[in-house]
Amino acid sequence: MKIESICLRELRMRLKAPFETSFGATQERRILLVEAQVDGVSGWGEVTAGENPFFSSETTDTAWHVLKDYLVPMVLGREFATAREVAAAMTPVRGHPMTKGGLENAVWDAEAQQKKVPLARLLGGEKTEIACGVSLGIQKSLDALLEKIETELAAGYQRVKVKIKPGWDVNVVAAIRARFPQIRLMVDANSAYRLEDAAQLKKLDDYYLMMIEQPLAWDDIYEHAQLQTQLQTPICLDEPITSARVAAAALALRACRIINIKLGRVGGHSEARKVHDLCQSAGIPVWCGGMLESGIGRAHNVAMSTLPNFVLPGDVSASQRYWNQDIIEPEVEVTPQGTIRVPTTPGLGYRPRRDLIEKLTVRKESFPSSA
Repeated sequence: MKIESICLRELRMRLKAPFETSFGATQERRILLVEAQVDGVSGWGEVTAGENPFFSSETTDTAWHVLKDYLVPMVLGREFATAREVAAAMTPVRGHPMTKGGLENAVWDAEAQQKKVPLARLLGGEKTEIACGVSLGIQKSLDALLEKIETELAAGYQRVKVKIKPGWDVNVVAAIRARFPQIRLMVDANSAYRLEDAAQLKKLDDYYLMMIEQPLAWDDIYEHAQLQTQLQTPICLDEPITSARVAAAALALRACRIINIKLGRVGGHSEARKVHDLCQSAGIPVWCGGMLESGIGRAHNVAMSTLPNFVLPGDVSASQRYWNQDIIEPEVEVTPQGTIRVPTTPGLGYRPRRDLIEKLTVRKESFPSSA
């Protein structure tokens, strides 16, 4: 497979409603798409970095810089046997996993199209549909949150995740449980607590949660291991799990009982599969986290979630939850049973809407091969 050209596009896409976490609210997304021409086939990927360096040190602007000045020159015009070799070619650049993942995943899409198989099948996926959960940001009021949960449950979602922070935690979960005693419920702290808050977090044990996601520092494993010994509720690690190597350390320290695999955070499909396989062999369940992706990133998440150890409902939800109009067709839809049916056509299984992509593009640069 020869990478003949690469095109970078920055899109501006406005969410239907602001999405608030412990480190701020997002209304407009700056989406960075990577289109790779591989032997005449267009493969698409998405850099899932945010606009600001709050969840991760990567941003839309740093990703553009690293792609243009380093990663694109490393792979452009080269021959690769598989998309996995693209990941290896980018190892001289330290860090920047979301940036690397956007480029690598575009080549995975192209490879699947060339081999005339669904991307899910090429990755080793087995499922024909995946279970979906929903992630709800911090709301203006408790009543507003309860109403939103009711709406999402009516739409069929199998699991509800709510964001928490100090002052918006135990009382919120208690109210949810009083109203919805049987739902599958988890909370996500996005690193808003310290180990000294263990007594407050332990109060959540009374509400039989599926997990508490990333309660402590974004780069910490050691203190999470200490906290997990004090809680009955499983801890799920998110931000620090940037590779299979780090995941192995977390499991060895017993810092968590569940791992969230975010495709961009680990650097693309190649590393995501390694994390998946490691957790599967250790008996640790995984699920797919979301990053407010457009349909391109969402489609890659669908494919990855078909691997057998994705046994918990992920954050992969319908396009219409976030966007008035998504940039793929058909849009990602959730069945009344709370599942997404996995496409069976070659590649991503969703067609990029070039007309809408061009309309939303605010920055574009193409890199043809000189070879």
